[in-house]
Order: sequence, then structure tokens, then C-alpha cells
Amino acid sequence: MGSICHKCSAICCRYVALPFDEPTTEAAFQEARWFLLHKGVTIFVTDGQWYISMATPCEHLSEAGLCGIYETRPTICREYSDRRCDYHGGDYEYSMFFTHPDQIARYAEKALAKRKGGKGRGG
Repeated sequence: MGSICHKCSAICCRYVALPFDEPTTEAAFQEARWFLLHKGVTIFVTDGQWYISMATPCEHLSEAGLCGIYETRPTICREYSDRRCDYHGGDYEYSMFFTHPDQIARYAEKALAKRKGGKGRGG
């Protein structure tokens, strides 16, 4: 464990973020809206990839912010580099960040209108 781990509050161990396909239909946007109806869930887009993020700490995170299963931690934890560490901040510039269902609904309205308008012009 790097010395940086003793300086932060284990930000990387307090959420799970999973990629998902960019919503392009009303049904897909409704599903994204449903995600955001749940406490602790956000959606962000970075480098064109959409992610759902759930604020939920690892069950092995100690009160001191250290890994309680360090010697047997999963591979994803072993491969996590402090060069990508959330503690440093500034490296995570989202192109979009949604925290409330109304935000994704407004975005969906514009995105779907643009798609519909774009299809009608060419043909």
C-alpha cells in the first residue's frame, strides 16, 4: 500500500462505477432516470463512456480507511495504481455528470429531439 493511502479517506473504496451503453432511445433514458431515483447513484460520462456510480463502501474498509483484507484483496484492487488515485483529484473531468432524475430527463429530451431531427433532414 502506498504512502498516499494513509493520507486520504479511501475514496476509491467508497463507490462502484460500472460502464453502460449510451442511452439512445426513450426506454434507455427511462432506465437511466430510474437509476437516478435511487439514493447514492450518479451517472457520469468521461471520454465518451457512460458510467453508473453507486456510493457504497467496501465491506472490508476499516474505520481508519484501510483495507481489512489487504493480503487477499481482489485483483482489481491490486492493479489499482496511485497514478489514477481519486485522492489526487483533477484527473476526473466528466463531460457530463447527472445526480438527479430531472437532469437526465432534460438531457434526454434534447438528445432525442436532436436524433429525431437529424434523421428527418437527410431522407
